Amino acid sequence: MTLAASATSLDDIRSTFGFFDSWQDKYAFLIDIGKALAPLPAAYRVDDNLVRGCQSQVWLVPRFDGDRLKLAIDSDAHIVRGLIAIVLAAYDNRSPRQILDFDIEGLFDELDLMGHLSPTRGNGLRAMVGKVHSIAREHTDS
Repeated sequence: MTLAASATSLDDIRSTFGFFDSWQDKYAFLIDIGKALAPLPAAYRVDDNLVRGCQSQVWLVPRFDGDRLKLAIDSDAHIVRGLIAIVLAAYDNRSPRQILDFDIEGLFDELDLMGHLSPTRGNGLRAMVGKVHSIAREHTDS
C-alpha cells in the first residue's frame, strides 16, 4: 500500500491559520487541505481500521518504514479530512519517540482548534491522536 503524506506542511498550516482572521476562512482552508489528501483505498475502509470515538467514520492504517511511522487516514467528512491533514503534518513519517514527544495539544491551542470545533469533533480529533499515540507507544522502548 502506498501511503500519501499530508500535502500541506505543519509550517504552512500554522502560517495560513495565522493569516486568516475569520473562522469561516479557517474552516474553508481545512476543507481545502482535506480535499488535497489522497483517499484511502476501499479495501482499507474496514471496521478493523475505524477509529473509535469519532462522530464521522475515520479509518487509520499504520505501517512502519524502518523506524518511521507511515500513516494513511481518511474520513467520510470534509472538515474531518482537514483535521486529518493536521494530524498527518504533525505525525506522519516520524519515529514513535518524535510522535510521543510532540506537543499536539500545544499545536491545537496555537491554532485555537478546540475552541472552534464541536465537542464531538474535538473528541474525534483526540481519538485519532490517541490511536496514533497508542501505536507509537507499542513501538518504543520507553
